[in-house]
Amino acid sequence: MAGHTVTRAQLTEAVYQEVGLSRNESAELVEAVIGEIGEALARGEMVKISSFGSFAVRQKGQRVGRNPKTGQEVPISPRRVLVFRASQALKHQINDNHSAPASNARGTARSGAALR
Repeated sequence: MAGHTVTRAQLTEAVYQEVGLSRNESAELVEAVIGEIGEALARGEMVKISSFGSFAVRQKGQRVGRNPKTGQEVPISPRRVLVFRASQALKHQINDNHSAPASNARGTARSGAALR
């Protein structure tokens, strides 16, 4: 993986370059969009962005986990988690940008082909 992270500042700069708003207006627009997405998710609503994906909050019930170091059972309390499901268009865009298939440590393709 490339180790590059896109920041709010970079998103703001991209809006500034593409849309032609001022840098301040671009920053306000990015903040407004991120804020609205966060508020909708906090209300329990699903957020769908066409050709990108959908965000949703899922309720996870209480369960018993295990401390991997000690093996001791530990209760894990119920909580809400954020889930993201990429759209088919985004998946295709990501896969079309790869020039060669990824491989694992043995050098075999991850395409699901049977090992010989």
